[in-house]
Amino acid sequence: MTVWRKSSYSSGQENCVEMSWRKSSHSDAQENCVEVGHAPTHVGFRDSKNPDGAVLTFTRAELAAFLGAAKADRLTG
Repeated sequence: MTVWRKSSYSSGQENCVEMSWRKSSHSDAQENCVEVGHAPTHVGFRDSKNPDGAVLTFTRAELAAFLGAAKADRLTG
């Protein structure tokens, strides 16, 4: 199911940014779910149990770089 949410940075009816959200296919049955949202230039991630809470947003280039590093096992903590 896709859910649309108006950005908190949007004012009035002009310059609105909306993001389409969907649950990850890897979410488990106990509601430990992550939702991913797509906008024209950014991708967002949020906790599906708290849709009005914090959202992590990345440009598409930032996300591609992160995923590439993760797949190549180049992330260190």
